[in-house]
Amino acid sequence: MNKNSKTNRWIILFLSLTLFNLMVCNLYADSYYKNVIILMTDGTGSTHTTLTRWYKGSNMALDEMNVGAVRTYGSNSIITDSAPAATAFATGHKSEDKFVGVLPSKTTIPGVEQIADDLKYKPVATVLEGARVLGRATGLVATSNIQHASPAAYSSHWHARSNYTEIAEQQVYQNIDVVFGAGKKYLLPESEGGARKDGENLVSVLKSNGYSFVETRDEMLNLNNVSKVWGMFADDSMAYEFDRPTLKPNEPSLEEMTQKAIEILSKNQNGFFLFVEASKVDWASHPNDPIGVISDVLAFDAAAKVALDFAKKDQNTLILAFSDHGNGGMSIGSKKSDDTYSSTPVESLIAPLKKASLTGEGLEAMIAGDLTEDNIKAKVAQYYGIEDLTAEEIEAIKNHKKGSLNSVVGPMISNRSLIGWTTSGHTGEDLFFYYYGLNSALRVIENSDIALGTAFFMGFSLDGVDKRLFVESEELFKPIGASVSIDKSDANNMCLVVNKGSKTAKIPFAKNIMEIGDSKCEMEGVTVYAEKTGKVYLPSQALTLFENSCEL
Repeated sequence: MNKNSKTNRWIILFLSLTLFNLMVCNLYADSYYKNVIILMTDGTGSTHTTLTRWYKGSNMALDEMNVGAVRTYGSNSIITDSAPAATAFATGHKSEDKFVGVLPSKTTIPGVEQIADDLKYKPVATVLEGARVLGRATGLVATSNIQHASPAAYSSHWHARSNYTEIAEQQVYQNIDVVFGAGKKYLLPESEGGARKDGENLVSVLKSNGYSFVETRDEMLNLNNVSKVWGMFADDSMAYEFDRPTLKPNEPSLEEMTQKAIEILSKNQNGFFLFVEASKVDWASHPNDPIGVISDVLAFDAAAKVALDFAKKDQNTLILAFSDHGNGGMSIGSKKSDDTYSSTPVESLIAPLKKASLTGEGLEAMIAGDLTEDNIKAKVAQYYGIEDLTAEEIEAIKNHKKGSLNSVVGPMISNRSLIGWTTSGHTGEDLFFYYYGLNSALRVIENSDIALGTAFFMGFSLDGVDKRLFVESEELFKPIGASVSIDKSDANNMCLVVNKGSKTAKIPFAKNIMEIGDSKCEMEGVTVYAEKTGKVYLPSQALTLFENSCEL
């Protein structure tokens, strides 16, 4: 790997195109932006935003930004999963399917750097961690569980994106200032109705560390004079925006979470880094549900407007907005319109969609418990405006699997509109990349360039942060004659043990804690166990803390 060459590529990309403009217009101070806001909409292709614009009937907030393009492939597939895509955005490294915040174990795509054997599965620093180390406030906002792939890649390091309890623990010990989303059950032990097998109550940990903890929209909106807060508004995921007012009125909108996060983070005089994700556009695209797509692209655009309004007033904020990959192969135009495409009115696309007031997920909640034909007809007519259900469609609704009604009614309304779909999976096309704050025209960039640019314009090198936060334990401690081993006596609470003479330190995995005797100290980053290689990575600061018995 040659990380410096990657950084240089980003610098050249921007500065060679725009140096004169940057100097004349003074678009940033002291070579960096005080604040950076990353806006990401999961699984959203250009057709998704085009459809939503037609539905809205006017320009979107995104249309106020400059537009470039971004390539989306990963280290071992031309069609990426959210985990390696977000890892690229967060760390500057293309990675492997299901990996968050770690280097791949293999590379098969031409042009992607090969990873040395001793670096496979290694955790690598994220732009959020770099911002935090430099004293900026940091925040995560998502409508999925906050442990889901995209926010996880910015805030944790693991080779399996589905290990939500591991990811949750790392996030709690990352000292992130503002976290809004869902996923409360991954913070709680099984004995309290949660999903954790290690017996830990991470909500209690957060509160003991000075965090406010809120669970409703009103509690969040009424937050005042706080600098550290977690908001968990659902056990596992939040509602689609179209469904939220009816089904989950106690949940805040993505717009409201973004507004409150900026309000809190902007109090930090050093600036802030904020990641915001509209998570469920992807979830609607998998079952080909256009109403879910429109619902949450509109929600994303409302959040983008909040960020834009702040940036325009602040004049020292960079906004980058993009998607991680396409999904569904959505098209405006289908077999139904093959012979009439050159005379297609807006109404033929939009009119059937405007009749729907809930997503497929919301409709399922309304139908639940009564799958009689009369109730199905009544509810589909009421919430989807479809009054001509066929016998086959009624049977499909009756026989749908729990949690999958959007995959039944999504195609029904698509067929009544002019929307086509080619797949229920991800797609690999280049995507739009929106940006505000740079007076420049960007060429097509790699998804990994986004992390390098984010770091550059916040004034740090990801390579430098990586060397500071993720040193292999033997490499760190052996030069002073200390031995390291892993205590696996409790499989759910393993730790690194460091011994030198009569001194012993215990360093729990997924935490930022070192314990020496009765002393406990906090490190500037979390300890990460690379389960596949057996290696342990921790901040270089751990050496100083060990030598000084937990005193800096």
